[in-house]
Amino acid sequence: MNRISIKLGLLFLAFILLIEIGLFFYLYTGLADTRISEELESLRLRGNSHREVLEKHHDSPTLSHVALMESEAETDVIITDKTGKVIGSSHPLVKGARKTVEQWKGHSFRYRGEIIQEYQKEKSYIATASPIKIKDKNVGTVYMFKNTKDIQDMISRLQHHFYIVGIISVLFSIITVFALSKFITLPLIRMKQATQKLSQGDFSVKLGAHSRDELGQLGTSIQTLSNELHRLKQERNEFLSSISHELQTPLMYLKGYADVAKRSFNSEEERNNHLTIIQEEAQRLSQLVKDLFQLARLDQHTFLIQKQNVKLYPYLHNIIQHFDLALKEKDIQLQFDCPQAIELYIDPVRFQQVILNLLDNALKYSESGTQISVRARELPTKVTITLRDQGIGIPSTDLPYVFDKLYRVEKSRSRKSGGYGLGLSIVKEIVEAHEGEVAIKSGVGKGTTVEISLRKDV
Repeated sequence: MNRISIKLGLLFLAFILLIEIGLFFYLYTGLADTRISEELESLRLRGNSHREVLEKHHDSPTLSHVALMESEAETDVIITDKTGKVIGSSHPLVKGARKTVEQWKGHSFRYRGEIIQEYQKEKSYIATASPIKIKDKNVGTVYMFKNTKDIQDMISRLQHHFYIVGIISVLFSIITVFALSKFITLPLIRMKQATQKLSQGDFSVKLGAHSRDELGQLGTSIQTLSNELHRLKQERNEFLSSISHELQTPLMYLKGYADVAKRSFNSEEERNNHLTIIQEEAQRLSQLVKDLFQLARLDQHTFLIQKQNVKLYPYLHNIIQHFDLALKEKDIQLQFDCPQAIELYIDPVRFQQVILNLLDNALKYSESGTQISVRARELPTKVTITLRDQGIGIPSTDLPYVFDKLYRVEKSRSRKSGGYGLGLSIVKEIVEAHEGEVAIKSGVGKGTTVEISLRKDV
């Protein structure tokens, strides 16, 4: 009983059976009441018809004729005078007819006729009374009786038909409901199996959107989730592989040069060179771990963004001054263009990492005698900061992936000058944390342009 198709089928069946019982009861009582009403009305009209004949010919032959007519019919008649005395009747009379006439003796009936005994299961007849009036004077009454056997037979036949129809409709409802519930729950069962596969690490899930309803949308969502989890698993594996490689290289340098430095026959100068290399590799390893930790915090949104109003010109100018010595050593000119009035609502510490990373990349991959520009512009709804260099550029095939973690353009960047492929990832995360956007344009030998857009009201 734990299957959803059974539960859903039983629930639907219960509702349908309740509706069917209500409809059948309404239809049955309606048909039965209509048929009984027709019998009563027919009996009343028949009594009125006899009354009209007797009003025209109120004599013994007519009384005998009316009595004789009803003796051959399915109905019975009793005719009384104005005192209630029986002056004519058909034979044989239904049981209890004369007693009923005695009960209504002296009663004044409406001229259109009245029903004095409606259908009751315990009664064996129905009855009506029609007054006889000549010159507006009551001269007697015509009582009509009819055995209820025909009505009871009709009700029995009606019940029989309804039982048959009810059984057929219930069977049909059971088959239909369980077929429909199976049809509805089949996609859900497939989705359950798909999610079980996903929980076990099997991403070979195929859930086509066979419909545009909620079930189809749910299937599409699960398929999208499967594809995304598969992509994330591949990225995780690639990330772990890259991290292992990046950690292995400096550790190999550290171990190798430490072993060499321990040799007793090394000169002081050689030992110092080896220690310098060990120190550089240790710094690179420390920076890698620091960047990874920061990127992990950015991914998990556990870092805090503490925004404040910042005047952009002195803020950028102060950051750029950190690169004065490095720019002079490589003979690279830096152009800075920023209006004095621009203000931004940013986290100055976090956003400084963005500018530092971008300037560091521009400096690393620019040749001597080239130029780097930093330009800020205020637009109606946003502020843009553009960094442009005349460096070696990025191939178009690599450009879509430069913001991915640990992605490096290995073909054009050596280990000595290249980073770990984390700088631009950190830039993207921090900019997006400020609800901004970062875009990059580049080409081999054409330099690189990075544009940051931040909303003014953020």
